[in-house]
Amino acid sequence: MKGVTKTMLEEKIKDEVKKMFSHLKEPIKLIVFTQDGLITIPGQECATCRDNRQLMEEVTTLSDKISIEVYDFVKNKEKVEQYKIDKIPATVIEGQKDYGIRFYGLPAGYEFPTLLNAIKVVSTINPELSDITLATLKTLSKPVHIQVFVTLTCPYCSSAAATAHRMAFESDHITADVVNAQEFPQLAQKYNVFAVPKIVINETTQSEGALPEEKFLEKIIEAATK
Repeated sequence: MKGVTKTMLEEKIKDEVKKMFSHLKEPIKLIVFTQDGLITIPGQECATCRDNRQLMEEVTTLSDKISIEVYDFVKNKEKVEQYKIDKIPATVIEGQKDYGIRFYGLPAGYEFPTLLNAIKVVSTINPELSDITLATLKTLSKPVHIQVFVTLTCPYCSSAAATAHRMAFESDHITADVVNAQEFPQLAQKYNVFAVPKIVINETTQSEGALPEEKFLEKIIEAATK
């Protein structure tokens, strides 16, 4: 119907998310990096940038604790460099500070709960990790870059992605990227992503499958000590 704007989220989903967001405590900022529809770089057209921005804008309307900032990947180089964004669409979940929590690609399907979980963790300041994990993460002294490759139809990927984000929230040394493998096929090829979730840490340590927390932590320590 003319004049009716398509929405990304159904009303039933919105109602459920509002209930979840009623428990949010600290303000959250969704920092979205996208592509102006009038400016494209040959070979770097962003097919899901518009949908990603719309999804984040809709999520923002579901709680007064959430705000949004939108930056163009080409025009806003200062912000791109500040957050170390190297591909789009990209979304940073920022709270009291930048915790290193990133989404690359559209977090729809099974990855929508991962987005909601990241917002909850940052706002409630509760990573829901064991005391052993918390203590071990405090021993890190070198940068750790986690990439979790996912697809939107993978029911096990959200668990691995959420664990990575929790680890990043707790440690200033960790950055955790959740990457939609289907949107970034060159990266998927580079890291031989044939099954998901595929976890790559510091370019040196790789594993497949949704690792339990203690095994995920072991991989982080392994990569950090190489």
